Amino acid sequence: MSRLVLALAFALLALGSGAVPAQTTGFEVLKGRWVRPDGGYTINIESVDANGKLDAAYANPNPLPFAKAEATRESETIKLFLELRAGGYNGSTYTLTYDPTNDILIGVYFQAVIQQKFDVSSSRAEDSGRYSSNVRFGSKADMKRDRTNVR
Repeated sequence: MSRLVLALAFALLALGSGAVPAQTTGFEVLKGRWVRPDGGYTINIESVDANGKLDAAYANPNPLPFAKAEATRESETIKLFLELRAGGYNGSTYTLTYDPTNDILIGVYFQAVIQQKFDVSSSRAEDSGRYSSNVRFGSKADMKRDRTNVR
C-alpha cells in the first residue's frame, strides 16, 4: 500500500511541476543556424531543452553568448527571447516567432545602445537543421572557423 501511495505522490508532483516531455514541446525544430539576410547576423541554436532553455550563440561576425535565450509555446506558436549583454550590445534583444510554413524566425530586434527597434527575419541556413546535407555545421567552433560564411 505504501508503494502505491509513494508512486501516486511522485506522479502528482510530476504533473504539478509543469514538466513537459521534450518530444511534445516542438522546440527541437529551432535547432540550427539562422541567418538574417540584412547583414549575415547569425543565431546558432545548438540545443533546446523541454523547458525551452536554449544553448545558443550570436555571431556578427564573431560569436557572442546570449545572456538569456529561451523558447516558449503559446498554443501552436513557438516564440523566442534572446538577450545580448556581451560585446557592447548592452541588453539588446530579439523577440521572435517561428513560422513553420516558411521555416523562418520573424520578429523584432531591439538595439539597446541606440534605443531603436527593427523588424527582422532569419532564415535557416541550407547547411543547417531540418534541410541539412551530410555536412554538419553550427557548433561554436565551426562559427569561429567559418567567419567568412557569416559576413
